[in-house]
Amino acid sequence: MDEYDVETVADPDLTDPVLVEGLPGVGHVGKLAAEHLLEELESELVRKVYSTHFPPQVSIDEGRAELAAAEFYAVTPEDGRDMLVLSGNHQAQDTEGHYGLTDTFLDVADEFGVEEVFALGGVPTGELIEEYDVLGATTTDEFAETLTDAGVEFRDDEPAGGIVGVSGLLLGLGKRRGFPAACLMGETSGYLVDPKSAQAVLEVLQTVVGFEVDFATLEERADEMEEVVRKIQEMEQQNAPSPSDEDLRYIG
Repeated sequence: MDEYDVETVADPDLTDPVLVEGLPGVGHVGKLAAEHLLEELESELVRKVYSTHFPPQVSIDEGRAELAAAEFYAVTPEDGRDMLVLSGNHQAQDTEGHYGLTDTFLDVADEFGVEEVFALGGVPTGELIEEYDVLGATTTDEFAETLTDAGVEFRDDEPAGGIVGVSGLLLGLGKRRGFPAACLMGETSGYLVDPKSAQAVLEVLQTVVGFEVDFATLEERADEMEEVVRKIQEMEQQNAPSPSDEDLRYIG
């Protein structure tokens, strides 16, 4: 297998699409947001990207093994712009892989005529929060104005240390290749999988790109997470035994 191997699954025509990236990261915010888009909107798998920089493992579904890969889906909502959604279960394991995979992802975006890039992720606060702000970073002033109008906050020196991984490199490498790019980062404690933060990010993206999705399933998962948090807080207060594996199934 090549270091980066792109498998063509389908070749639908997309009209001026935007790339939406949601891979695993802080609070699984980006991954949750991308998966929710694919669950709520009609989509078609179009590309699979394999790489020797992914972890050496396969996933198992009903006894069938699948080599680790990132996947691109074409999404053509009734309202709003067409989207090319990038999702997956892994990030590269090394710096060279992050750069090489991001360049490969941008090759796929270029192939489909992507005009703008949105990277989705979380920014850790280190504490449980009630209000979920969305922070932004962009490569153009025009993008910043659009996102500010949609409620995105641009703060000096945040996130501290910059944006790591594919989400950051989509801005850095995307700018060098002429893609206007933005990263939408939902505030999250960083300790738990965070459906509320994913919803906050999607609400901004929905406003900017123009689609509409229902958030009921994300809200249900958020309620489940709040129950987990409540039990953890009770245990801390009562020094109770650890919760069952089922109770902790959403803790990342």
